[in-house]
Amino acid sequence: MKKRILVVDDEKTIVKGIRFSLEQEGYDIDGAYDGEEALNYAKNHQYDLIVLDVMLPKKDGLEVCRNIREFSTVPIIMLTAKGEDMDKILGLEFGADDYMTKPFNVLELKARIKAIIRRNKYVNKESEDQMKSLLKGDLEIQKESRRVFVKEQEVNLTAKEFDLLELFLMHPNKVYSREQLLSIIWDYDYPGDARTVDVHVRRLREKIEEIPGEPKYIHTKWGVGYYYQQ
Repeated sequence: MKKRILVVDDEKTIVKGIRFSLEQEGYDIDGAYDGEEALNYAKNHQYDLIVLDVMLPKKDGLEVCRNIREFSTVPIIMLTAKGEDMDKILGLEFGADDYMTKPFNVLELKARIKAIIRRNKYVNKESEDQMKSLLKGDLEIQKESRRVFVKEQEVNLTAKEFDLLELFLMHPNKVYSREQLLSIIWDYDYPGDARTVDVHVRRLREKIEEIPGEPKYIHTKWGVGYYYQQ
């Protein structure tokens, strides 16, 4: 079955160009040109990924992203202008999975889309083959429903935050470098931005740690990377 992608940008030439490139890769593409239209598409259709520009008429892309996160964990790649606050875009209140700065290389966009879709397929298959839940102290993750509980209170994580937490919990005390996490979680075949990892780890800590500045679960190995301490 073809993967379905929603591309959202108020510049029709950009949507047209992305649509052409992705259709050549075998994807089904829908296009939207403002925030309200994008949100309606997301509510009424099932997508494997959404490419979403930040600057949109009627409702900006960050608000659309936040609204989508209220009912869906579909992967979202944000298209941003230079100088946008990447921490904010990938952050707690919006929950995008990745971002690209305009102008961008469409080949890199295609590579990121393939990586995210391939990773999601892998995660879904992996969850079928392994135990349904993981319990580590006060932390519980339910794999099939992709739900997380801290002290029996549910915590809402984005797709990438869940993937990170699952990886850490399944391999306690193993230190992962930022480059390894980009490869495993984002499945990048090219050099990625290590800050993406830092932002997701920080936001994950803000959601699961009682005192994020003094983490109990996700620790930093200075100069190396991150790990879950059992």
